Amino acid sequence: MIQLQNIFLAFGGRTILDEVSWSVRERRLIGLVGPNGAGKTTLLRLISGEIAPDGGSLSYGGWRVGYLRQDTEERPAERTVIEEALQAFQAIQKLEDEEHRLLQRLEDLSDHTSDAYIRAMEAFNRVHEELVARDVHMIRPRTESVLSGLGFSEEDFDRPLNTFSGGWRMRVALARLLLDQPDVLLLDEPTNHLDIESIAWLEVYLKTYPGTVILVSHDRRFLDRMTDWTVELSQGHLTEYAGNYTYYLGERAIRREHQRAAYENQQKFIQDTERFIERFRSKASKATQVQSRVKSLEKLERIPPPPPDEAHIQFRFPTAPRSGKIVLTLSRFSKTYQSDQGAVEVFRNAEGFAIERGQKIALIGRNGAGKSTLARMILGKEPFDGERTVGHNVETTFFAQHQAESLNPSLSALDSLREIAYDRSETELRSILGAFLFRGDDVFKPVRVLSGGERSRIALARTLTSPANLLVLDEPTNHLDLQSIQVLIEALRQYSGTFVLISHDRHFLDAVASTVWRVEDGHIEQYDGSYADFEWKMEQRRALAAAADRTQDQADRNRAAAQAASRTAAQSGSPGSGKPASTGGGPKTKEQKRLEAEARQREADARKRKGSKSAGLNDYQLQKRHDELEKQIMALEARKEELEAALADPSLFADAAKGKSLMATYERVQAELKPLYEVWEDVAEEISARAVSS
Repeated sequence: MIQLQNIFLAFGGRTILDEVSWSVRERRLIGLVGPNGAGKTTLLRLISGEIAPDGGSLSYGGWRVGYLRQDTEERPAERTVIEEALQAFQAIQKLEDEEHRLLQRLEDLSDHTSDAYIRAMEAFNRVHEELVARDVHMIRPRTESVLSGLGFSEEDFDRPLNTFSGGWRMRVALARLLLDQPDVLLLDEPTNHLDIESIAWLEVYLKTYPGTVILVSHDRRFLDRMTDWTVELSQGHLTEYAGNYTYYLGERAIRREHQRAAYENQQKFIQDTERFIERFRSKASKATQVQSRVKSLEKLERIPPPPPDEAHIQFRFPTAPRSGKIVLTLSRFSKTYQSDQGAVEVFRNAEGFAIERGQKIALIGRNGAGKSTLARMILGKEPFDGERTVGHNVETTFFAQHQAESLNPSLSALDSLREIAYDRSETELRSILGAFLFRGDDVFKPVRVLSGGERSRIALARTLTSPANLLVLDEPTNHLDLQSIQVLIEALRQYSGTFVLISHDRHFLDAVASTVWRVEDGHIEQYDGSYADFEWKMEQRRALAAAADRTQDQADRNRAAAQAASRTAAQSGSPGSGKPASTGGGPKTKEQKRLEAEARQREADARKRKGSKSAGLNDYQLQKRHDELEKQIMALEARKEELEAALADPSLFADAAKGKSLMATYERVQAELKPLYEVWEDVAEEISARAVSS
């Protein structure tokens, strides 16, 4: 257990932690939340040991702490991805080096009876046993599994780190930390550089993590699915809640209401008491009562005022001109670009599409699938093989992270926004900046002194104040806190134009999108409905595929069993095989024949009890029955495969009636197959039994 005792920490005259005490217990998944600037990252750095408190103490109880920072750490450029991830096992690698050294020592000692050889052998055995106990043979498979889960392909494993972007290097750092398995895992915005598939993998991985996890994230869906405890950092104090983020929001509202009522009641009591004291202070007859009330006020433990409610910031898009019904179309298209590894094919003869006025499109897919490339193609900023047609009166605006680099460094945050929204008042501009975490005098800071995240927020504010009717937004929620994301959600909900947005924040996507486009394997799959609808459809597809796999596996096993039985029967000279029966090495005795007859009778009785219809057939009829069953099963299996292919077509979900009809047919075919498999197995068993007994 990690224990924080009366921790005090201040920066630049501002108190971050005010006499904070907290016990970090084992096997907990903790979400650390609070307003932007409250000090969440500072608290993680304090627990990790990067910084020391101004007052108080920390005790670790022997626990190891691992910390994933928001920014990319410098790593040796010559290391490959797999080599960097394997650094998590440095202690085991040192043991392996020691084992090799001892093995060389044993080879150098020719006298196997000497004390030196015996000591070296004992040391070698100790090291070897330690390596076996630590599952040394599983190190590389585990490492490759974690890297794959975080989105790396096998071809990536041996690439140098310096050939990857900062986001991918962050994934390597996360992989190394997960493999190291510290007792307490501190994760600061771990989903910032992950795609949706990798986030889903991380959720499953962390759910079974053997230690405690403390994470800071702006991804509400991730917090809700991951955490069973929530700790709020606000005004220098920590408050614990025994539930996830949604539970915390509800419970916090209840607690604050109780605190507000208690505070107001106490304030009323204090005011009434002070009035009584003031009124009767000079009356001797009331002196005892006055002194009693004075003492009660002195002893009274004052209830602090509840934290102020978070300001409800509203942001509305400027009125944009109405576009034509068809905003933009792309013909069938392909896209290839050159890289250091050669030609990379992003899209291959992908089917074209049309974006209609008012569509709210979520563009999803794994990192590297081509989402950002497609966004630039929609904007006309990326050449490709195909035709792009823009509709009537369409005005576009685009947000991407790199736009922050083009800001004028000499302008203040306020002037940078005014440069675009020159027709808005300063009050409106400051309100917009407030929605994106620039408050008070922050709006006068020059761009050159701002962090990368702050610059990105200014770039996003500039984008959203443009009067455009087609928005293309690439990861707009990065560097926003949960409140600012909610502001953006409300703004996009009331936006009357059309937008295409790329995001890995599933709560955000589900709140604003009405259509999901999935970029996968060089083409685009379109799904009508919210992101939650899309997830449901994917679950249905996975369930269907799993059921089909199970059915196919059972069919393969049944077919193999029947074929094996047929071969056995043929080799044993059953009727129709054209082969003489084997005598088994000579004539059988009367006793052998009697025992075999009794066994055949018991088998026949058992088959009758099972309701077998094959026992009464002669050998020729039995083989004919087997062949007929096989033909029926093969025909139904072929029909089932056709139905599975039809059900896997994404366009089917647009026609609910057709989908329901196909599913009913699929279930009927499965129902017909089941009894046929059972009869087929019965016939195969009978053929096999007769072959053995003949």
